Amino acid sequence: MTKRNYHLLELFYIIVGSFLTAAGVALFSSPARIASGGVSGIAIIIYHTLQFDTGLSILLLSIPLFLLGVAIFGRQYGMKSLLGTILLSLFTSLINAWVGYDGLLDYSKDLSVLLSAISAGVLMGLGVGLVLRSGANTGGTDILAQIVARFTPLSTGTALFLVDAVIIASSAFIFSLEMALYATMTVYIVGVTVDKVVLSFGTRSAKTVFIISEKRQIIQEQILKELGHGGTILNGQGMFTGLDRPVIMTVVANNKVGELTNIVHRSDKQAFMVVQEAYKVLGEGFTPIEEAAWAGLSDVTQKRSRVKRS
Repeated sequence: MTKRNYHLLELFYIIVGSFLTAAGVALFSSPARIASGGVSGIAIIIYHTLQFDTGLSILLLSIPLFLLGVAIFGRQYGMKSLLGTILLSLFTSLINAWVGYDGLLDYSKDLSVLLSAISAGVLMGLGVGLVLRSGANTGGTDILAQIVARFTPLSTGTALFLVDAVIIASSAFIFSLEMALYATMTVYIVGVTVDKVVLSFGTRSAKTVFIISEKRQIIQEQILKELGHGGTILNGQGMFTGLDRPVIMTVVANNKVGELTNIVHRSDKQAFMVVQEAYKVLGEGFTPIEEAAWAGLSDVTQKRSRVKRS
């Protein structure tokens, strides 16, 4: 695939992913009053209390967070994420203008809320998963979580969980406890679907990344803090200089490659990165070695059984 085609594919993922996410918000989540975390969750609460357009709320809430991210992480921070944020806001407003704010289902029926929680989770999960595959995100509380992780001992994942938990808890007071529980269900479905899209789209589940940098110490600290990932320092030597050049080797899930690239870029613009496909990763944080060993033993046993029967 040429560089141009690769960028076109990334753009395709961002556009389609943003549209699917917006469809989940506008058609199911917002009409059912399911504030499932993130900026979209806040926008849903604002709409049902102040009658302010959901898509416009997403934009107005996300842009200041993006600018704050740029101020902290640098000018090149997340330009693709800005595109994702703008498209999510635009598509949400367009769908609301086309379909209306009441969605597709009859919410006088209790089953409609459950169907909305599931449908919103699947659509938003597919959408966010595609956007993440492009190395971008839809901005919002993702940026806030990264900022919190930068200045506290919390990892990005933990910070994001806490931010979403506050939003869902707020919806319990504004809407009802039942709606907050439906929102929790939607968040879970989104998470599972994102993992399926990002990790199971094709045969590749993770990337092996080698990083060579004069600012190795800063980069490895940020990998530990922001990604919650470990790694290995390999001994290397410059071919021309003959000087020692330690190499960071780390394995990250596909949806973390964009975040890792941002970490390296803002730490050292002269850094050198090599990203390779990892077809199978066994060990802590991935598939347990014991589980893989038992699966392999099971395959051998089945093969021997077939040989005996034959």
